[in-house]
Amino acid sequence: MASLTSSSQASFLSRPSSNRSSPPLPPTDHHVSLSPRDLPSFPALRASFTRSSPTLRRRLLLPISAAATDVSLVDKSVNTIRFLAIDAVEKAKSGHPGLPMGCAPMGHILFDEVMQYNPKNPYWFNRDRFILSAGHGCMLQYALLHLAGYDSVREDDLKNFRQWGSRTPGHPENFETPGVEVTTGPLGQGIANAVGLALAEKHLAARFNKPGNEIVDHYTYAILGDGCQMEGIANEACSLAGHWGLGKLIAFYDDNHISIDGDTEIAFTENVETRFQGLGWHVIWVKNGNTGYDEIRAAIKEAKAVKDKPTLIKITTTIGYGSPNKANSYSVHGSALGEKEVDATRKNLGWPYGPFHVPEDVKSHWSRHIPKGAALETEWNAKFADYEKKYPQEAAELKSLITVNLPTGWEKSLPTYTPESPADATRNLSQQCLNALAKVLPGFLGGSADLASSNMTLLKMFGDFQKNAPEERNLRFGVREHSMGAICNGITCHSPGLIPYCATFFVFTDYMRAAIRLSALSQAGVIYVMTHDSIGLGEDGPTHQPIEHVASFRAMPNILMLRPADGTETAGAYKVAVENRKRPSILALSRQKLPHLPGTSVEGVEKGGYVISDNSTGNKPDVILMGTGSELEIAAKAGEKLREEGRAVRVVSLVSWELFDEQSEEYKESVLPSEVSARVSIEAGSTFGWEKMVGSKGKAIGVDSFGASAPADVLYKKFGLTVDAVVAAAKDLC
Repeated sequence: MASLTSSSQASFLSRPSSNRSSPPLPPTDHHVSLSPRDLPSFPALRASFTRSSPTLRRRLLLPISAAATDVSLVDKSVNTIRFLAIDAVEKAKSGHPGLPMGCAPMGHILFDEVMQYNPKNPYWFNRDRFILSAGHGCMLQYALLHLAGYDSVREDDLKNFRQWGSRTPGHPENFETPGVEVTTGPLGQGIANAVGLALAEKHLAARFNKPGNEIVDHYTYAILGDGCQMEGIANEACSLAGHWGLGKLIAFYDDNHISIDGDTEIAFTENVETRFQGLGWHVIWVKNGNTGYDEIRAAIKEAKAVKDKPTLIKITTTIGYGSPNKANSYSVHGSALGEKEVDATRKNLGWPYGPFHVPEDVKSHWSRHIPKGAALETEWNAKFADYEKKYPQEAAELKSLITVNLPTGWEKSLPTYTPESPADATRNLSQQCLNALAKVLPGFLGGSADLASSNMTLLKMFGDFQKNAPEERNLRFGVREHSMGAICNGITCHSPGLIPYCATFFVFTDYMRAAIRLSALSQAGVIYVMTHDSIGLGEDGPTHQPIEHVASFRAMPNILMLRPADGTETAGAYKVAVENRKRPSILALSRQKLPHLPGTSVEGVEKGGYVISDNSTGNKPDVILMGTGSELEIAAKAGEKLREEGRAVRVVSLVSWELFDEQSEEYKESVLPSEVSARVSIEAGSTFGWEKMVGSKGKAIGVDSFGASAPADVLYKKFGLTVDAVVAAAKDLC
């Protein structure tokens, strides 16, 4: 059958000082390859090797798993990783060499000995996932992908690190480099993404695995550093991972006690192990992460034996390991070593090769991952074919999640409304849409930041995703907005047919803006359900009333900002959001009840802006009134009042500026004719940006100050969001 492939994609005082209090000792034979052609500088050792028996020579050159003496090849491979990173950063004169130099041993063991993947198909579904949460150290990941045989990171790509058009950007980007699962860089985001990936694996395994047919079976591995540990998002996400019992999440904590400002003792002295134990994680400490290969292997083996909780492997390393003058210091964190220190590091580690050189025995050793990866995928495909025969319905559903084939006619499940339908808050209408979609979209799941009963986001036909009920689809994030968004990014990046939504009050997007921005950058189609979208929420007052938020998200690239006015537009917004799998959507929804307006349509929402009523002829209205969300009703009533006075008035819904911008010039002219300068907009938020729509001669009515605590109808009058205000503005213009 054809392959199934995703279409996208302790306190400081307790630390031992012996591992990193001084630069590494000069190298011995231990760091040298046992292949004669790679030992030009060590004639005595080469002669000894040559004199040894053929049997011994063959044994010394066996793959890692076969011979105890192959530690030298591991050393050589680890140093290859280090120097690929050193050389790339040096050539770019920019980057972070310290982390790759310190984390090379754990990276080597993960990619060479532990992880299952197919370099020639980076999107094979059942691959293990690797997340570099400390994304500044991305040359570690690029070096590993290069050695493993990924076509996305060839030698030329390493040489073009951080350059225009390169597939090796300054931080990992999933949309640029196949093999990179998520976009990381802002610290803490990656480990939260990893929680989402592990959640997705656990959820799909619970839904689709059968006794003797474990078709979903892979791990999520992450490397995070001290900076990630300091960010609050990491604690939020790891708290949830422990609560959910994500046993196939294994995180490696690069414990090197160095950050940009210096030793972490100046600001970060908590006992990380104790904290993670309190979060419900299994914790292991590898005290020698520089050369303790067997310790790292044993830790991973122990972690995989723990099935009911995630594992944190704290690995004490030396940042910039091997650099005689910069190791174990902040100076190796974020800048190139410099030519002299590169030469000194080569001498210190016994590395006789030029820049970007991969020794033949290392290259030969890593080359096995290409046939091995193909065999793993072939084996899984055969397993899936057998599964498909036994469980055709489940197989078809899982296949749709892997390949993002939405069910035919899914959009017909969305509720429909008429002007005679009872008025309701768009948050309630949103819940009707959510529950309708959950019945027909097998990958639809999500939840709220402890506000499900207020955001109206509960899926009534499903229970809560929990440690012992991972097949359910209601995600209870607790009061953790930031990690909620990042976890949903991870879910989306796991499988394109998984469509997560998450919810809170619109004003609290301030807590999760970094995750939303990464949704947009990563092309992760998360649906953000944001209720209480304006001063219309009323008495909770200005702390809870969003003002600048709509405008700020309109300024963010690759995201859809949708503010529907009624049930029809809410259904249209969900249709748009589900269809846009490579860009996120924000739905700003009302707390107050709104009528269902004549003239609104799903098709209009898909165009972003459209005419809902018009009594003009020849595309020449006297005035154009524009609104979004709850204020579209005000614009419509103002239009009616002006028409009663003999005016030709067009009323336009601008539910999504981004979608409107994408329409043809002809269509935009048909909605907002350039010859008509009399334009009035009304929106219960900042007027920033509306000059784009109303023009230099138009009038934007909005709220450019903080709100206040009072009933919604009082606030609308006090802030001038009224029919009379729109009518007066229109009369001033025409």
